[in-house]
Amino acid sequence: MPTGADRGGGPIDRVRADLDQLRRQRQRQTLIFGAVFLVALALSIDFTRFLPDRLAAGLPRIGSYLYDTLPTLDPAVLFADSKAEGSLAYWYFNLPKYLQLLFETVNMALLGTLLGFGGGFLLCFPASRNVAPGRWIAVAARRITELQRAVPEIVYALLFVWAFGIGPLAGITAIAIHTSGALAKLFSEVVENASLRPVEGVRAAGGSWFDEMRYGILPQVLPNFLSYALLRFEINIRSSAIIGFVGAGGIGQELYYVISFNFYEEVSAILLLVVLTVMAVDHLSDRLRQGAIGKESLA
Repeated sequence: MPTGADRGGGPIDRVRADLDQLRRQRQRQTLIFGAVFLVALALSIDFTRFLPDRLAAGLPRIGSYLYDTLPTLDPAVLFADSKAEGSLAYWYFNLPKYLQLLFETVNMALLGTLLGFGGGFLLCFPASRNVAPGRWIAVAARRITELQRAVPEIVYALLFVWAFGIGPLAGITAIAIHTSGALAKLFSEVVENASLRPVEGVRAAGGSWFDEMRYGILPQVLPNFLSYALLRFEINIRSSAIIGFVGAGGIGQELYYVISFNFYEEVSAILLLVVLTVMAVDHLSDRLRQGAIGKESLA
């Protein structure tokens, strides 16, 4: 006799029907999402005027400005002193000042990262859903971190320049606050993926919540914490150069000055130093980050 499966009403047929229904549902969702995305994209292009003709008209001007910033180097006097126009020394006649400002920029990023690491470290545990001492504590901690990272560093820098005056203090404070919120978010995600078995062991031995975090969670997550902190240090090097445009110290303040007064060759001199500094710091921090998580750097 034919079975239920042979007559079309068996489990396999029901599974196939469910799969077909699920596939059709996903196709409808994909079509709806795609339509909404295309409409939103069209509206954003129209609103921002991100149009090919504007790009075509503006790109040559960018190229022209970059060309104007290139130095006029003369091979005959390339290695002469700073009085010989066309030499490297003439191009970098202000090198001691630039190096001092670069050192200030790196120190701003370093100190801001250290302070932000401390803030993110303290906030990440109460902000993690799996280990927070209470639901409302977790909610409050997460809202604090969201507020910290929602505001760009340059906005914080504007506020602190008004409060503290022009200088690196405003930049360090701005970087520290934003870094604290960003690292707290990353750290809490690491904590939420950590195993809770060591925590249960510490709790069974009579340990407090702080003991659970210290002995149950921290040994698991510390390498990733250090990796994220070093990655954030790379980001803060770039941020330190940008927030100088609003008077928050560092090489960015000097870069804004030479751009404003159209000192073209000085613009390229500073930009080249910034690029080389960022590349060197990125390479160093990458090696340290890979070492922190037990991997060998490829670069």
